Amino acid sequence: MQETQEQFRYLPAAAMREIARFLRIPESTAYGVSTFYAQFKLTPLGRRLIRICRGTACHVRGASKVLSEMEKQLGIKAGETTGDLEYTLETVACIGACALAPTMTIDNETHGKMTVKKVAEVLGDRSKVE
Repeated sequence: MQETQEQFRYLPAAAMREIARFLRIPESTAYGVSTFYAQFKLTPLGRRLIRICRGTACHVRGASKVLSEMEKQLGIKAGETTGDLEYTLETVACIGACALAPTMTIDNETHGKMTVKKVAEVLGDRSKVE
């Protein structure tokens, strides 16, 4: 499942059926595994994955305001992907960069000491890449 998701950036239904057939397990079992683990996605992810930390340090320092602004800028809620499949927005329990709180990542790049104003700057910078 991990390799399939890496290839497609999610687990398409046809691929899930093929995985179940190959492993000789019921499709419901494969589906159960894919829905049990948060790492697996059943809908396409955006090209850029944004994760906003909601850990204690980030929460205390305003992560909810950063999340609200990110939702406003992208026009989606946490857990959703933009219609053009450019961005997926998620929240996570902890990024592990508490000294930089509030923190977010875009793909594998960490952005710390986030503010509402910095959201537009970070998105603006990312849109110029590639």
